Amino acid sequence: MLKTLFALPSTVWLLGLVSFFNDSASELVYPLMPLFLASVLMAGPKALGIIEGIAEATGSLLKLFAGVLADKMSSTKHWVVGGYSLAALGRPLLALAGSWPVVLGLRFADRVGKGLRSSPRDAMLALSVPADRRGLAFGLHRAMDNAGAVVGPLLAAWLLSRGMPIRDILLWTLIPGVITVGLALSIREPHREMSQHKPAFSWTLQGFPPVFKRYLLVLALFTLGNSSNMFLLLRARDMGLPEYQVPLLWALVSATAMLFSTPLSALSDRFGRTRLIVVGWAVYGLFYLLLGLNGHNLWLLWPLFAFYGLFMAATEGAEKALVADLAPRELLGTAYGWFNLTAGAMLLPASLLFGWLWQSFSPEIAFGFAAACAISAAVLLKLWVPTQNCHANSPH
Repeated sequence: MLKTLFALPSTVWLLGLVSFFNDSASELVYPLMPLFLASVLMAGPKALGIIEGIAEATGSLLKLFAGVLADKMSSTKHWVVGGYSLAALGRPLLALAGSWPVVLGLRFADRVGKGLRSSPRDAMLALSVPADRRGLAFGLHRAMDNAGAVVGPLLAAWLLSRGMPIRDILLWTLIPGVITVGLALSIREPHREMSQHKPAFSWTLQGFPPVFKRYLLVLALFTLGNSSNMFLLLRARDMGLPEYQVPLLWALVSATAMLFSTPLSALSDRFGRTRLIVVGWAVYGLFYLLLGLNGHNLWLLWPLFAFYGLFMAATEGAEKALVADLAPRELLGTAYGWFNLTAGAMLLPASLLFGWLWQSFSPEIAFGFAAACAISAAVLLKLWVPTQNCHANSPH
């Protein structure tokens, strides 16, 4: 596999490096936001909820918008460079914020950047490799993205332990931001045949095969049980895990995903996307059941969260590769827009429902519901979305 890995086009490696440096900065900022708002700007949880809610909702909607326009313009690079540039500019400016509404504006800009780049970037990846290497390409990209998610929080913790003020730490995010934009600018636009007829955008997904629409419906069901990961960390803390170990627990998840994303996603090129995703979703369901039922054994949290990292490694790349297998080549940007919108839009109701079940009934009920959604979605995916590796959309 190593020979095949290093034979991947430079576009794939550059996009991976772009995600690594961008996520290093982004995940450095993320755990600092609650501290910055509470201790520096004297704002409370309500402000944090408003900021993150507006920012994430906007990013989800823009992923569809940018994907559609990338197809219309037959260009992905401009959206990728613009999206990463906006985020790179907004993060260090947080250091100058004097009130939480300013933070809202800058976080909004950061999520707008993510919304503009995500679907075109995924389309760029899919267009850069033949169909039988899509799993490997997306797996490598997710591995490098997760590597950034490990480096960022660890770097933030180290700088805080050295006594560096939060505003100074935020300013330092300018360096990985500049590297990110420089790498993005060096990426070549992948070749795409110019279509004489560009299908008009349709809210009913006209132009997409029925199997792609079924995939989105199954994804929506799974995502209904895939609430915010903050609930997993809250469960660990409520079980008695010391607070200083909570970030380390999440770093374990990212590290596991980083190590196994490339080999597991590459398996989907040989054995089929849906088979791997079904196994991954089943692992997710088992993880939620065990975490919900485990009320006392703190030592079990560490292997359980590593298990969760395996779910991420098995599914993140394969899910995106399956989009390119099922969607028409001339509508790849739009297809990833719908994929990202479906996953992003369901996050809010999923989190609200999970929180309500936890608070009104019990954590066991909430985690059991999430597991049921995952298992049901896995069964539907197996029966409703046939296992296939479509080579019709290959660029070669």
